[in-house]
Amino acid sequence: MPRFFIDTPPGEYAELTGEDARHVSLALRMRIGEELVLCNGQGTDFRCRIEAFEEGCVRLRVLESVPSCTEPQVRVTLFQALAKGDKMDTIIQKAVELGVYEVVPILTARCVSRPDERTFAKKRARYARIAYEAAKQCGRGRIPAVGELLTPPQLCEGFSGFDQVLFFYERAELSLRSIPLEGAHTIAVIVGPEGGFEEEEAAGFIEAGAAPVSLGPRILRCETAPVAALAALLYAMGEM
Repeated sequence: MPRFFIDTPPGEYAELTGEDARHVSLALRMRIGEELVLCNGQGTDFRCRIEAFEEGCVRLRVLESVPSCTEPQVRVTLFQALAKGDKMDTIIQKAVELGVYEVVPILTARCVSRPDERTFAKKRARYARIAYEAAKQCGRGRIPAVGELLTPPQLCEGFSGFDQVLFFYERAELSLRSIPLEGAHTIAVIVGPEGGFEEEEAAGFIEAGAAPVSLGPRILRCETAPVAALAALLYAMGEM
């Protein structure tokens, strides 16, 4: 069923305007009486029926509201070192599809991409749009946020806000199976850039309480590692 995000919860009736209205009428060629889903982006779905097509607007009757069934019970935040080119776009898209709660870029010593504040603001806006489109396409019940750019020390300061912090590191010896995850509701996942983490950065994460975890004997590309880490973690948590 077609799905659209809205800013505020609807009442008995709702409207779609702008690009969404054009998508319903022109691209999907939907008709009066057909149904679609509105989502408030915070985990609630509204099943609606098309009542009328007006100038630049699709009028809907709200039939029922239900909790979204597509959201994981565990909240996983991906802390991803900035990747060069369009790799970050791919990482964000796939992370959203897999069920990530939030994506927070980090700027590490070996990041090739090193945008200034103004440039990153533009990138962040694009990342947010990618997250929105991915959430819409895969039927998410909420739109994962893309956070501000952090440094490793800033990231370490926030570890206390998570039940578990997993630091995926090529020199780690522990497997994900050996990490206690029972009862964890908020989990941080840290993944490095093309050249990996500096030893000092890795030591800082571990000292701050992160558990170093291996993704196996093969070195994964920076756009592959977060997808593999999230898929393995969510499977282990019974969310796939």
